Amino acid sequence: MFNLDLELQILLALMIPFVGSLIIGPKLIAVLRAMKAGQPIREARKGVLAPEHQGKVGTPTMGGLMLIGLVLLTTLFVADLSNVYVQCCLIVTLITAFLGFLDDYAKITKKSTDGVSGWFKIGLQFLAALGCSVYLYIACPGVSNVLVPFYGVLDIGVLFIPLALLVIIGTSNAVNLTDGLDGLASGCMIIASLIFACMVAAVTMINPCESLLPFLFAIVSACAGFLWFNCNPARVFMGDTGSLALGGALGTVAVCTGTELLLVIVGGVFVAEALSVMIQVFWFKFTRIKFGEGRRFFRMAPIHHHFEKGGLSETQVCVRFWIVASILALIGYALTIGALMTCH
Repeated sequence: MFNLDLELQILLALMIPFVGSLIIGPKLIAVLRAMKAGQPIREARKGVLAPEHQGKVGTPTMGGLMLIGLVLLTTLFVADLSNVYVQCCLIVTLITAFLGFLDDYAKITKKSTDGVSGWFKIGLQFLAALGCSVYLYIACPGVSNVLVPFYGVLDIGVLFIPLALLVIIGTSNAVNLTDGLDGLASGCMIIASLIFACMVAAVTMINPCESLLPFLFAIVSACAGFLWFNCNPARVFMGDTGSLALGGALGTVAVCTGTELLLVIVGGVFVAEALSVMIQVFWFKFTRIKFGEGRRFFRMAPIHHHFEKGGLSETQVCVRFWIVASILALIGYALTIGALMTCH
């Protein structure tokens, strides 16, 4: 049973971002429109605008400023800032949000889908993840204990650092790739964050990480408030400012709580989105070498566009991905409970 202080923190974390979004949202959208901060729309093929998304031209982006801003401010206001886990989540979220802002700004000023260079993006994510993982490894000796489904707890020692790097960087980019349809990324983040809050509550029996609950519920509330304006047809996009930061935040929570392997299941939609891009790139290069011309494995990647090209509407793809995300999240939670029971 949580003490009253933590219960109050959770209640405030659920209220402040959502109410704040409803108040700030219309004003922010108006400001972004006035600044002509429209989202450049990705081309389906060279020189031809993706027909399914022509209506999105001019929709303002960088709504992540509100989303992530409310998460950070709420966490600063209600959470235990002396807690190492909270500190790491805040730092990684802030750095990846700043990176996303630079990327969005570059896209808007260039009027192109090409933002900052890939190497710069990976480099800054690497530094943030490395600093976080080393700090955790030194400050929290038990952080190297990883929860393994059907096994229990496994202490991986110093291997925690490379695993943390992979999880934080990978999740940040995976959520970024998922943010391609109205409401898709924010809806999946609500599901994943809710389940992770349940997992954190369960994992406290072996890892006292309950201080992360206000942070997670702030993400749930902020994403719900953002979805109010981002559902189809979207009035604003979160942009890389939001998606890179949300992914970085979720990956850091998994690293702090020893649930890195379970994140692969709970965040299965994010994993599928990232894998589809990797498969598409590999297959295109492989067939270009073998057959003299590049061929696509999917109709279009990330995979949500593959289903769009197959004839499903944007709303159908989004809702069905939410359903899959919910089922995977429940499976991940069940495996968490099972692994914890194995420990006793």
